[in-house]
Amino acid sequence: MYTASGHMDRDELVVHYAPLVKRIAYHLMAKLPASVQVDDIIQNGMIGLLDAIGRYEEGLGAQFETYAVQRIRGSMLDGLRENDWLPRSLRRDMRRIEGAIHQLEQEYGRQPTEKELADALDMSLADYQKMLQDARGHQLMYLEDFTDSEDDDYLERHTVGISTDNPLELLMDQNMRVVLVNAIEDLPEREKMVMGMYYEEDLNLREIGEVLGVSESRVCQLHSQAIARLRSRIAGSREPDEKRPRRGRPPRAAAKA
Repeated sequence: MYTASGHMDRDELVVHYAPLVKRIAYHLMAKLPASVQVDDIIQNGMIGLLDAIGRYEEGLGAQFETYAVQRIRGSMLDGLRENDWLPRSLRRDMRRIEGAIHQLEQEYGRQPTEKELADALDMSLADYQKMLQDARGHQLMYLEDFTDSEDDDYLERHTVGISTDNPLELLMDQNMRVVLVNAIEDLPEREKMVMGMYYEEDLNLREIGEVLGVSESRVCQLHSQAIARLRSRIAGSREPDEKRPRRGRPPRAAAKA
């Protein structure tokens, strides 16, 4: 992909790596609300690809594709930062789901089913699944998750010696990592498969649907619900011990009886 003069052939690189831009865009779409257009993401990604071609130097010690992926993703994210990825109303809806998951998990000693969650939220199963699909941009962690009602910064209280305010640093904490690993292990089998194929095998929602024999929208619902389950467990792990219900154990009074 070099010209006769030894320089990188810009046009050839654009044609060759355009499919990579599309793949990154479709993978990112699973984390974004339905209002975001994939063509906008791809357009921003192409800008990132062109930027990578213009900036890349072999002396950087990295393969061009590795460098390009970073620039493409960065450009896509830059194009999205001006917008609210998930409307506040949908975040409120997802907090309701997380609360219902937490309550029923403690009550039943297991993960609640979709029907049980829909009943707890006093809505039909179809409406509940639509809420999950609408919340496609729901994330495992938001920065505001670490600030409580008294404006006490959770990060400041739990990141002694950490020089960044990135929530990812908190996830790397051993206790948090154990909670997250256990929460993933406790996911219903199909949701666990979705998470594994999406995050480990790098498949997009359409490809996962083909593997599972379900629609892309159904995969989206399963992904959103899995994220809600994980967030519920993480939030529960932050509760003081005296406020945290014991999973799968009867109340002390009942145990004594």
